Amino acid sequence: MKTTSKLHFVRLAVITSTLTTLLCSANTASAFSEPDFQTNFKKFTQAQGDTDTEQSAAGFQEMLKAEPTNPLLMAYAGAATTKLATTTMFPWKKMSYSEEGLAMLDKALQLSSGTNGAAAMHGAVPAVLEVKFVAANTFLAVPGFMNRSSQGQKLLNEILQHPQFSSAAIGFRGAVWMRAANLAIDQKHPELAKTYLSAIIQANAPQAASANHLLKGIPS
Repeated sequence: MKTTSKLHFVRLAVITSTLTTLLCSANTASAFSEPDFQTNFKKFTQAQGDTDTEQSAAGFQEMLKAEPTNPLLMAYAGAATTKLATTTMFPWKKMSYSEEGLAMLDKALQLSSGTNGAAAMHGAVPAVLEVKFVAANTFLAVPGFMNRSSQGQKLLNEILQHPQFSSAAIGFRGAVWMRAANLAIDQKHPELAKTYLSAIIQANAPQAASANHLLKGIPS
């Protein structure tokens, strides 16, 4: 795996941290413990070293054992397992973690598309959209040779076009718009990036200050 992969996962953590810090303050209808979820998520997104990364993966895996068909827990367990690739120097272990985590994300997407998964909510966010966003962030973060970028972009577009997106929590919508804007900037599409950043500002999403700062850096 390329030496830059760790930077990709750092970026993943920062983006996802903004999302879940906002949306998970609400109560969830799921059976799992929200405090346990938040503990694992904090270690996942704000890891100070390999130990936090390893503990977050183990924590989400343990939660998943209690609810093995929960697509949201499976998505986070998959993302956290994929991130374990940054904790080892051995190429075969990097690939093993990545492949295991990505397979879990694929399964989470499949589960969330079912009747029960489509109706589930996590706080004020449809679980199906959160699962897609966790998967999209991960697919866009892993190195290019794993051929997941196009799938990540497709998932991001599906979220933006989903009929439930407009009624989802504003913090979630802001996080999705911000991710879409950064992707547009990376792909040299400044006008599209401006559209997403302007949407954040007009909606007065929690990311508005960051969006305004980023918007000022895009040439007119």
